Amino acid sequence: MGRVAATIKIMPKDPDVDMDKLKDEIKKMIPKGVELKNFDVKPIAFGLMALYALFVMEDKEGGTEDIERAISRLEDVESVMVESVGLI
Repeated sequence: MGRVAATIKIMPKDPDVDMDKLKDEIKKMIPKGVELKNFDVKPIAFGLMALYALFVMEDKEGGTEDIERAISRLEDVESVMVESVGLI
């Protein structure tokens, strides 16, 4: 089994969400066997920013579901969407 890199787009509930705090919360809840490689913050519209996180993990059934579920539970997160997944 190989490894995959997954880019996940995380939308905060509103433009006032502290992105550094959100990054710290995500770092604390990463499931075992998953590596967080980096974060990128990009503007969306009307002052709202999206947080993109790059994760590396084993290529297995269910893939990013554990990460998506964990991030979705965070108070300041509106939505979580997988942008891309590829073998590395």
